[in-house]
Amino acid sequence: MKKSTAIFIQAVIVLIGVGAAAFLLWEPHVEGRNAHATLFDIYFKDPFLAYAYLGSTPFFMALFQAFKLVGHAKGGAGLPPEAPKALRTIRYCALALIGFVALGEVFIILSVSDDRAGGVFMGLLVASGSGLVAAAAARLGRILPSGEEKRLPRKETE
Repeated sequence: MKKSTAIFIQAVIVLIGVGAAAFLLWEPHVEGRNAHATLFDIYFKDPFLAYAYLGSTPFFMALFQAFKLVGHAKGGAGLPPEAPKALRTIRYCALALIGFVALGEVFIILSVSDDRAGGVFMGLLVASGSGLVAAAAARLGRILPSGEEKRLPRKETE
């Protein structure tokens, strides 16, 4: 991979991470029920917000693994031997994110709010995207060698 291409991909990954973190911090302030609430009310009296922050941890872990993977591939001709482990971690993070979203959807559906459609749809979008990332990481992990050398039996010569 060319060095300039790898740096560009790493910059995109960093921008995605910074944008996601900014959205996580900004969105509770403009949410309908928190529009006029104090910072204490927003961040310390909302268990769903704490759950959303906890559930975003696998997303940022996967971004970090992708950043490292591109960094390792920057200098060489291909992906490093650590690539299968990083792809496996990305896959597990995507599956964990799907699990967090599914539990969040249950919380939204069981809540007493009348407006559930938006939250459920956004959860389905996040779960769909995470499923695509998990499938892509699994597929790419199967294509790459596992890092362990598989030795073929030697042919005995006479």
